[in-house]
Amino acid sequence: MKSVSYNQDTIVAVATPPGTGAISVIRLSGSKSLTICLNLFKPVSKQLTINNIESHKLYLGYFVDGDKLIDEVFITYFKSPLSYTTEDVIEISCHGSEFIQQKIVEVLINAGARAAEPGEFTLRAFLNGRLDLSQAEAVADLIASQSASSHQMAMNQMRGGISEKISLLRKKLLDFASLIELELDFSEEDVEFANREQFFALITELKNELNLLISSFSMGNVIKQGIPVAIIGKPNVGKSTLLNAILNEEKAIVSEIPGTTRDAIEDTYIIGGYRFRFIDTAGLRQSDDIVENIGIERTYDKIRQATIILYVCDISNISNENVAKVLEEFKHYIQDESKHFIFVANKIDQLSELPSHIKEIFELDTVFVSAKRKENIYLLTDILINTVKKFNITNDIIVSNSRHYQALFNASSAIEQVEAGFNNNVPTDLIAIDIRQALHELGTITGEITTDELLGNIFGKFCIGK
Repeated sequence: MKSVSYNQDTIVAVATPPGTGAISVIRLSGSKSLTICLNLFKPVSKQLTINNIESHKLYLGYFVDGDKLIDEVFITYFKSPLSYTTEDVIEISCHGSEFIQQKIVEVLINAGARAAEPGEFTLRAFLNGRLDLSQAEAVADLIASQSASSHQMAMNQMRGGISEKISLLRKKLLDFASLIELELDFSEEDVEFANREQFFALITELKNELNLLISSFSMGNVIKQGIPVAIIGKPNVGKSTLLNAILNEEKAIVSEIPGTTRDAIEDTYIIGGYRFRFIDTAGLRQSDDIVENIGIERTYDKIRQATIILYVCDISNISNENVAKVLEEFKHYIQDESKHFIFVANKIDQLSELPSHIKEIFELDTVFVSAKRKENIYLLTDILINTVKKFNITNDIIVSNSRHYQALFNASSAIEQVEAGFNNNVPTDLIAIDIRQALHELGTITGEITTDELLGNIFGKFCIGK
């Protein structure tokens, strides 16, 4: 059950981004939307009334304030329940002047509407059953998406991908929980309504499904925020030049003086539909310079945070011993399955031919480039794209919301407690508590279980007008 109610005010807000543009859209939602708007709208053709206006049809006319003409506008009426909020909705398309937008909103408020709170349109869509909670949250992710991958992930969630999965898991657990609760009612008769063998099979299924969703969060989060790529290496191997070549702009200062980069430089770039967050770091070396050492320490922080690590080396000055040291120093990250370590052999323009031992010294993914001449950069970007695809989850359900992740983690912990309880012959009434906890956690994801505080926290982060 949804535990939140809201007042029946008709709300209004500008639905398009702030600023001046060609057009702007102002949205009203509520039972008085049509009455308020028709009193302020003068159509160019026939007179419109509540009885003859048609839903989902565009009308041209003038928006007025008494005798004052404010703008020539289009209005569209969405009759309940066939609207975003399931209430009567009016959208006014006006010219993009900030003055016009503010004036129309002001007149509508004076006529009986109320300024919408952040996310209130989507909140009403949720409370009216148009969207479940995870779908409503996906609306915000869709608006914020900046790459094809983050857009697709938000679209999958908004279309109910994770909702269907969670609802199915919750229903299976709920059906069995009902039998457990029934056993409690007949505890004195010592009967079992719930088949224990079937329940252990269900527990195994729930654990596997929850673990799959939980493990997808690391990838979902980096797709949403941008996949962090740390560019590391010794001083003067061409890290900053490589960053500039990838971004195709002079983002970082390039100098032959060692230690030029003293702090991490970040920029994002979309490659193959994925948003990468490239981080150029200070050169790794021993230094007496306090400021440079701070930058080097931050480099190691960025390495720990990165999903992909590009180790740039000067191919014209490389040896088996150099590579062995790199492999030993970064062994922990190379062996970490959540990261991908790539050698970037730079400065091939300084070689007449590759060293004879070159095939023996590289054990990992390696790409040969000239960052200065921008040669083979496409090979590096291809490796980046393929690396992300390897990280990706095989199904379409990827968790990218930290609230969902925490709820799934808590549900998984509760399921493990249930399993441990049965294995250790814990009384059924205590096991039932953990089952209820798992059901509660899953219910918070889709909105079967909500609180005013939870909804306020979620929808308060939305933009006004959505």
